[in-house]
Amino acid sequence: MKDIKKLTVEVAGKKHIKYVDEINNAIDIASKQRGTGIARRSDEYLTTKISEGKAIIALDGDIFAGFCYIETWGDKGFVANSGLIVVPEYRGYGLAKEIKNKAFQLSRKKYPNAKIFGLTTGLAVMKINHELGYRPVTFSELTNDDQFWNGCKGCVNYDILMRMERTKCLCTGMLYDPAWEKVPKNVNGIRKRSLLDVVQKIKGSGVFAKKAGTENK
Repeated sequence: MKDIKKLTVEVAGKKHIKYVDEINNAIDIASKQRGTGIARRSDEYLTTKISEGKAIIALDGDIFAGFCYIETWGDKGFVANSGLIVVPEYRGYGLAKEIKNKAFQLSRKKYPNAKIFGLTTGLAVMKINHELGYRPVTFSELTNDDQFWNGCKGCVNYDILMRMERTKCLCTGMLYDPAWEKVPKNVNGIRKRSLLDVVQKIKGSGVFAKKAGTENK
C-alpha cells in the first residue's frame, strides 16, 4: 500500500525535465485505456511548462507518480489546469486531489484574476474540481481562444467536437471564477451548490466515466 504522505508533490523545475517522456507515455496509456483523449503534448511543450514553473509533479523518491500543468488563454483571462495524470500504481490514494490542489494554488498565485477551467470525462476529477469551487458549465462559458481548442486535435473525439461546432463533446466543462467569492451565499436566491446538484447536472449531460486518473485539457 502506497503512503501518500511520503510522496513529494511540488512545482516542477528544470531538474524534472528528465521525466517528460514518462509523463507523455503515461498520458498515452491512460487515453488508450479509457478510449477518450487527453491530447498528447509534444515533449518540447511539456519541457517549456516545467522550465517556466507552470507544472506540478508528484514523485515517490525518484519514481514518477503524477503530473499536471497550467496554461493561460484569452490574453490571460483564463487558466486551464491540464494534463492531469496519475500512474496506475498510485491511484486510489488521493494523489490526484493533491496534485489538483497544488495546480489550483499555483494558478491563483500566478493569475489571481483569471477564471480557471478544465475539460474532463472523469467523475473523480469532477468531484475534486467541485471541492475546489469549480462548477459545470457550457462550453460557451469557457475561453474562445482558437489555440486552446486546437489543442484538442490530438484527442480521439476531436471529430465530435467539430461536428458540434465546439459547443459540446464527451468532456464536461468546469469553471472557477474568482468573482464568485465576492457573491454572498443565500442572497437573492443564490445558494451554494451541493455535490448532489453538481453530479446530477453532470449525469444529465450523459458524461460519466467509471474511473478517472486523468483530466483531458
